[in-house]
Amino acid sequence: MTMNGTGELAGQVALVTGGARRIGRAIALALAHQGATIVVNAKTSREEAEDTVREIKALGGTARAMLADVTDEAAVAGMVGAVDRDLGGVDILINNAAIRREETFTDISLAEWHAIMAVVLDGAFLCSRAVIPGMLAKGRGSIVNIGGVTAHVGATRRAHVLAAKAGLVGFTKALAVEYGHAGITVNCVVPGRIGGARSATSGPGGAIPGGGHPLVGREGLPEDVAAAVALLCGPGGRYITGQAIHVSGGIYLP
Repeated sequence: MTMNGTGELAGQVALVTGGARRIGRAIALALAHQGATIVVNAKTSREEAEDTVREIKALGGTARAMLADVTDEAAVAGMVGAVDRDLGGVDILINNAAIRREETFTDISLAEWHAIMAVVLDGAFLCSRAVIPGMLAKGRGSIVNIGGVTAHVGATRRAHVLAAKAGLVGFTKALAVEYGHAGITVNCVVPGRIGGARSATSGPGGAIPGGGHPLVGREGLPEDVAAAVALLCGPGGRYITGQAIHVSGGIYLP
């Protein structure tokens, strides 16, 4: 499928944090297929971010890479300011940046706890706070936070990650209530076990009670998660807000 800028997200700008690989990359591509201009954010992975940009451009889409640490208030302000100046502002924010390290609970240092919380929660806070004024001025916007199924079912060696991802659900609900009247929808997409190569900081995924076997008989793909995100950001998702939507093949049944 080629991208021609005439999809249902044409004219909108999407900022995808952690957009250089896996789920973030798939989301960037899915939104570009719908016509959005994509800002691929990464902290240090410039080459991978540029690879995603090149892939989007090769298919006829519009994208650019921006390096910024989402835990750094000044860096986030600079990134969003550049998008405002050069592209007309952020219409869609995907808070995907995360680190998912694994460690026995009693061996987790306070510094490690803070590091996980900073990327997942501080990053979502800083990026959302930076883009919401522009969304309010436009009278519309979509924010999607990327959670994790283990925050709902539990897992070993991931107390810090589960706590951070569970916090995203409360954060989602708070923003949905506060800004629904202004045309801004806020949701959390919760991936289950997603196959493919994992980053060096991810680990094998922690042991889920009952084995964490999807009812559909396969692991998920990054594209499965991206499809749900694209729905929420498009016109078909404008009546959906404040929800934690599970894309886990049935690992978790609310």
